[in-house]
Amino acid sequence: MGKNFALIGASGYIAPRHMKAIKETKNNLVVAFDPYDGIGVMDSNFPQADFFTELERFEDFIGKYSRDHDDKIDYIAIASPNYLHKSHIRLALKSDANAICEKPLVLNPDDIDELKIIEQETGKKVYNILQLRLHQSIIELKQRVSKELEQNPNKIYDIDLTYLTSRGKWYFESWKGKEEKSGGIASNIGVHFYDMLCWIFGDVEENIVHVKTEDTNAGYFKLKNATVRWFLSVNYDYIPQEIRDSGMRTYRSIAVDGDEIEFSGGFTDLHTKSYEHILNGGGFGLDEAYGSIKTVSTIRHLDAVGLKGDYHPFCEKVIKK
Repeated sequence: MGKNFALIGASGYIAPRHMKAIKETKNNLVVAFDPYDGIGVMDSNFPQADFFTELERFEDFIGKYSRDHDDKIDYIAIASPNYLHKSHIRLALKSDANAICEKPLVLNPDDIDELKIIEQETGKKVYNILQLRLHQSIIELKQRVSKELEQNPNKIYDIDLTYLTSRGKWYFESWKGKEEKSGGIASNIGVHFYDMLCWIFGDVEENIVHVKTEDTNAGYFKLKNATVRWFLSVNYDYIPQEIRDSGMRTYRSIAVDGDEIEFSGGFTDLHTKSYEHILNGGGFGLDEAYGSIKTVSTIRHLDAVGLKGDYHPFCEKVIKK
């Protein structure tokens, strides 16, 4: 007998991965909600699922479902805009369901403290999709680093993180382009990379921002066991020419002590792995999310210092010396 799921944010970019994960783990999507009603993707996954465009009707359905059936909604998956995550997680917990939420879990660390109280009040759990922790190449990197740090606990790794994922003009007119709704570039496309780096190399001890524009954030971290120069952008023009010549619109690179870590593939099944992890008694909760949320919140409130100190070389694409 599978678990019963509900989904908030059914029309978004990431929602099909949640539907696929629910289906591949042999569970059932009972109901979905989204203000936008063009949800044809549901027909190839859960055509019998109820659907609402009004949150009040969705919430009413959730409450009524447990009264009319011998079972209830076990999990509510949340793939809504970032600034609504906290409210939708609260709705899930107070509806006697566990929450599975997309990254970033929330926009500020204070939100996590509030959700911990609601977890305690309801007895339900919040799980964050931190899929890079389940990527095989990243797991192997963590295992390698852990062994090396056993031999040399004071080792400091030198890391360059570069992530460019092109977005058109629509991006800046959508909620994703509004910092108060998405949290900005670092929150929207960088938070899971920061989580992965801290998971492997330790917490952030120093945080400097070199570039902060509408489409680009870049900076420097001092972690417990690493220094990190990072560059994130949705601007196609900053992608290396050889990548553009190949027709690609995304560039993803992590170099550790000059050695490139290959993890360009293996992403399509990570949501299913995340669901399996949760359903088998694992999952990443509020405590695991705290470090990366604190990091992106700090970045949001820091001023850019420009080309000073140890900055990522791609910064010169944005700011000319």
